[in-house]
Amino acid sequence: QVSLVESGGGLVQPGGSLRLSCVVSDSVGTVYDMGWYRQVPGKQREVVAYINQGGGRHLADSVRGRFTISRDNAKNMVHLQMNNVRPEDTAVYYCYAQIDQNGYWGQGTQVTVSS
Repeated sequence: QVSLVESGGGLVQPGGSLRLSCVVSDSVGTVYDMGWYRQVPGKQREVVAYINQGGGRHLADSVRGRFTISRDNAKNMVHLQMNNVRPEDTAVYYCYAQIDQNGYWGQGTQVTVSS
C-alpha cells in the first residue's frame, strides 16, 4: 500500500521560514512528478510547486522567489523550502506524487503564518 507521509508543518511568524518534507513509502512503481498543493477552507486546492524526475520545476506565481522545491529520487522524497512566508500562505499543504499512472496524496500538514 503506497503512502505519502508529510512532515515539517507548524506555526511560523511572517517573514520566517519553514521546510516541508514528504516521503513516498512502499512504492513498487516509478515516481514521476512530485509536488505540493495547498488548500484553505472554502477554496479549491491549488498547486504550489511541482518537480519532475529530471528536476524540471514549476512554482506558482504567488510563491515564486520565496519557495523552492527539491527532490531526492533515491529516497523518493520531495521538499518544499518556504522562505519569507506571509499570512496568506496559511493553509493545509498536501504532498502529491504520480506513481506509474496513478496519483497519490498525503494526509496534509497545517502551516499557519501568524505573529
